[in-house]
Amino acid sequence: MATQRARTEPSWDLVLKRNCIERLKQEKSPEEILQELPRLISCGYEAIPEEDIVRMHWWGIFHDKPKIGNFCMRIKSPSGILKPYQLRGIGELSVEFGQNYVELTTRQNVQLHWLRLPILPRVFDRVQELGLTTKGGCGDTVRNITGCPVAGLNPEELFDPTPLLLQVSRFFDEIPEYSNLPRKHKITISACPNWCTAPEIHDQALIATQKDGRHGFALWIGGGLASTPRLARPLGVFIEPDDVIPVLRAVIDEWSSQTRYRVSRVKARIKFMMDDYGPEGFRELIEARLGRKLEDLPEEPRPCGSANHMGIHRQKQPGLYFIGFPVPAGRMTGEQLIAIADILDRFGGDFRITRQQNFILTGVPEWEILRVLDEMKALGYTPTLSPLWGNGVACTGNPHCNYALCDAKGTLEHLIRHLEEVFGRDTVQDLDLSLHVDGCPHACAHHWVGDIGLQGTTLRLRGGDGRTIEAYEIYLRGGLGHHAAIGRPIIRRVPAEQVHLYVERLIRAYLSGRKNGESIQEFFNRHSDEELIAIGAGEMVPSSIS
Repeated sequence: MATQRARTEPSWDLVLKRNCIERLKQEKSPEEILQELPRLISCGYEAIPEEDIVRMHWWGIFHDKPKIGNFCMRIKSPSGILKPYQLRGIGELSVEFGQNYVELTTRQNVQLHWLRLPILPRVFDRVQELGLTTKGGCGDTVRNITGCPVAGLNPEELFDPTPLLLQVSRFFDEIPEYSNLPRKHKITISACPNWCTAPEIHDQALIATQKDGRHGFALWIGGGLASTPRLARPLGVFIEPDDVIPVLRAVIDEWSSQTRYRVSRVKARIKFMMDDYGPEGFRELIEARLGRKLEDLPEEPRPCGSANHMGIHRQKQPGLYFIGFPVPAGRMTGEQLIAIADILDRFGGDFRITRQQNFILTGVPEWEILRVLDEMKALGYTPTLSPLWGNGVACTGNPHCNYALCDAKGTLEHLIRHLEEVFGRDTVQDLDLSLHVDGCPHACAHHWVGDIGLQGTTLRLRGGDGRTIEAYEIYLRGGLGHHAAIGRPIIRRVPAEQVHLYVERLIRAYLSGRKNGESIQEFFNRHSDEELIAIGAGEMVPSSIS
């Protein structure tokens, strides 16, 4: 294997010739750009080289759309955990500098928008004072490490991996070489029995398990979505907690050292390395780098159903509860964050962000539950919204994202409201479906693995003017958990103004035609592409579906 690799490894000259981002990193480390911020500000926004704007990605800063000097800032929160003072601080930053607007993300981050260049040093200082960081929020880094938002609280979890997760996060944040990876690298560490962090779509996933009475992790590698989706694959190894950092590091070091994954940005993710080597070959590479064999894991763990942790639940700590609140499209205000921080201060709970862009209040004493529910209702949040809200995910989309072709968040909200109206609250309450809406192919909202996924595109209207309108591709047959699968784009280029009708028809057909309690994924698998296209277009009615 080593000889073959030596023959096929591209030279660094070729890497630098083909890959402008690798040249950018070689010319000046993005880690240094923060020190240059005062100089860049003094030059004025229009005079800043585009290469330096790109280097700012490594610090969670990137252009809002249009590129006129407004920026988005991505603040990391490992495992989605924020203390009340941190939540309040982010809310205050949003109110003062970000037009009172906040987004919760699928990586358990918080995003602010409309930040002007001259105020960035003040914002960075404030984020640091809060004990938070934006480093690695974007760029070729180890991104925010996700975990179950109720880790340490859930009576059903095998053990609490939060201390380990925070240790891993600090480790990769502090070592400069892990800011020069071939591409972004996403890690999740979780003991959630429901696999709420979606380990199937991570570059590396540590999934809690046990062997011979010992707690540890299974290791899955090579998941990722974007335009070429892959599900992670198990390596068949058992990793004890003390060995987690050495193993994670060996995986990243092996991938990062192979120049073949630096020539093309498109082929740089670790999922392509898994394609090349397969689980057995990949395991051999890691063991060679470690200089030892990894322990076999005879049986891989499997999820116990699914959960988004919404609603009211007992914690493992006596007398305490956590309450999950759906957040429509992940959008909040800074004023809401401040008010929630005041509520949490009363009993010392946490604010925890979920993969589905919702939040959970933790440590709520039993005698405080009714008061908290009333206070949260006054802020616009209730745990009793339908599962469509709790499961629904939408990317940033228009108007902020430079890649977006559609208003993903607006589409998701309109779609769910339409479904509630046409099917009624009781029916929708029983619909445990996940709707994922992306504004472009980058799949930040994971449209490939939703029960119904929408990917933004455009549609050229017939006629002579060549005008285009917003449209969506509809992805079906995807899923996570026991029936994890990559969906397929079945219905193409549906005008955005009609997409809610197509989704309504698909769900109506499922409700009237499902057999023996089958899932919507199983229903879609049972029907041909042609049938599903006809259903969506209204050319096949539910009564005619067998």
